[in-house]
Amino acid sequence: MKKLSNPFNKKINITTKDVATIGMMVAIIEVSKFALSFMPNIELTTFWIIMFTLYFGRKAGLAIPAFILVEGAIYGMNTWWIMYLYIWPLLVIITWIFRKTESILFWSILSGIFGLCFGFLCSFVYFFIGFSTGGIRGGFATAFPWWISGIPWDFIHCVGNFTFMMVLYTPIRSVMKRFAYN
Repeated sequence: MKKLSNPFNKKINITTKDVATIGMMVAIIEVSKFALSFMPNIELTTFWIIMFTLYFGRKAGLAIPAFILVEGAIYGMNTWWIMYLYIWPLLVIITWIFRKTESILFWSILSGIFGLCFGFLCSFVYFFIGFSTGGIRGGFATAFPWWISGIPWDFIHCVGNFTFMMVLYTPIRSVMKRFAYN
């Protein structure tokens, strides 16, 4: 076994089983995304990242970079890919902070709020794009309209995340309790 650093700056042992588990996490997220890709802003990515963080602990944080790389390999890399570099790790950190909470309503609300804030979080990239040519004013002039124009899609994202968590949390939780390890 080789020791690697994880996103939480603690040493963990990575076994062959861990590598396979991380691969399965990435595959589940990708297949879920593809299956729902015909519906705009309806996805299970937030749900799975929360569930994997809750039941696989810190090791789920290792699946996020792999997921982001696979996304870039499949869909190409553009500004959205840069957003993924901080948005999904942020969700892992938030989930890790509240990991002892078992309320389905709490996770549904958190998931919905994350979907609602997704466009705002994505707008940071556009702020820096605008900032590079127009300073702070240029940053806001680029990021703010981009964020505002996406608010209707953020509401769809919010409702989808909330609904998926409400419906799937309990059955997936019971399955994951049997298979997950920390």
